[in-house]
Amino acid sequence: MWQAFRSGAVYDLSSGDRTVDDPHGSHAWGSERSVRARIVCWLLLDGPPALAGRVSALKLVGVRITDLLDLAGGTVVPYVEMNACRFEKEILLPEARFTTVRLVDCSIPRLEAARVHTEGDLHLPRCRFHNGIRLTDAQIGTDLLLNQAVVHRDRRGRSIMADGLTVGQDLQAEMLQAHGELSLRGAKVGVSLSLRGSRLANPGGRRALNAPQLTVERSLYLTPAGLGNPVLTSGTTPARGTRVQHFECLGGIRLDDGRFGDAVDLEQAHFVMEDDQELSLRRIQTPELRFLGRRPERGRVVLSGARIVNLVDMAASWPGPGGLAMGGFAYENLVPRRSFPLARRLDWVAAATPEYNPEPYERLATVLRNSGEDADAREVLLAKQRRRRETLPLAGKLWGYVQDWTVAYGYRPGRAAVWMTVLWAVSAVAFSQADHPPLKGGGEHPDWNASLFALDLLLPVIDLGQEGYWKLHSGWQWAAAALIIVGWILATTVAAGATRLLRRG
Repeated sequence: MWQAFRSGAVYDLSSGDRTVDDPHGSHAWGSERSVRARIVCWLLLDGPPALAGRVSALKLVGVRITDLLDLAGGTVVPYVEMNACRFEKEILLPEARFTTVRLVDCSIPRLEAARVHTEGDLHLPRCRFHNGIRLTDAQIGTDLLLNQAVVHRDRRGRSIMADGLTVGQDLQAEMLQAHGELSLRGAKVGVSLSLRGSRLANPGGRRALNAPQLTVERSLYLTPAGLGNPVLTSGTTPARGTRVQHFECLGGIRLDDGRFGDAVDLEQAHFVMEDDQELSLRRIQTPELRFLGRRPERGRVVLSGARIVNLVDMAASWPGPGGLAMGGFAYENLVPRRSFPLARRLDWVAAATPEYNPEPYERLATVLRNSGEDADAREVLLAKQRRRRETLPLAGKLWGYVQDWTVAYGYRPGRAAVWMTVLWAVSAVAFSQADHPPLKGGGEHPDWNASLFALDLLLPVIDLGQEGYWKLHSGWQWAAAALIIVGWILATTVAAGATRLLRRG
């Protein structure tokens, strides 16, 4: 191993039997495959110089590391790579500094690496950690890889504790199995964070993924991965017929106050929550939210205060009444996948407002109007008024039903015009039977015209030269007064509708 280190060669103690060499299997590895952790630390911290023309590096395959590997606070210059190794005790790397570290397919009781610093990558693919990982405030210069790793919980119920983690480029944890809370509070990722095909579970805990104030410069992927050979991850599109593994989360998710430069992608994601758990996206900011997963059967989806440019969604992805909250949710464009008719969109808003709240209706109407769907926007505002009506006292409800039946709260101005036409025709016929002596004699009045007289009463402001010249008696006076009042109401409704149309144009 000493000479292999000096020449940068691989030191391989594997037997060639796949079953025996499995670091996660039950076969015991004897002293012939064992290296003391103290020797490994000695090589990495104060090892011999490299041979002429070579670069020193520690490359181990199939080695059993005995005792505690403690590099806390140390500065490790050589390149480190260990494949299919078995560690008998935990690895301690707090505040250590490395260039690049690769532990691939290793069995590790626990990795304690708070405030570790690497100039290059930290690779931990296919490793199994029996008591969790701690990467609090770690600084990874380029990529952090946890693909296909299996991480069990520590004594506090956390699988990966990485609060304050900084990753210069990608954090890939694809096909990860985390049996405990994955904590990324305040973490920063320079490019993308991928959890494609991963399975997060925290039975008995509140959250499986706890990542408030997470910053990802590009995208967060909670999407499927193809189960090919090799596994299709990192955005590779599986060929038709390829079996895929969806992202699955058993427990709540908290992404509150997160910032995502490109998108949050939840395509085909599966969330299994208890009644008191949430998929919480409070106050997140991202240009695009792809809410295309399965509908959660329990728990709540919370979008309160989130700010989105494009909302890409499906009707089948959203939970029903009581399972959605989006007060203050701001989005600019709707990009529905498959059929998402307006009636379903109104159900979506109603599901988010168990108690009447005008804001979600007004936001939806604004988005529809800005996209040129003015008729749909008016339908949304009409639905808002109908929802508001249910909160009013009896008198207000009755008046609301009258407004709805007659003029649809002014959002269907054509209906008001029809009513005006009908009233004009009926009143013209009625007034043709009325006794109508002139107010002034001597011919100072126009010829009687029942149709013009009725129209003069019905149309406010406009003077057709009939109303002020004739005297009506008894019930005809009341009929004329009622026609004037109704005319004002209907004409105002028509004018308001025309104003909205002209303003839109």
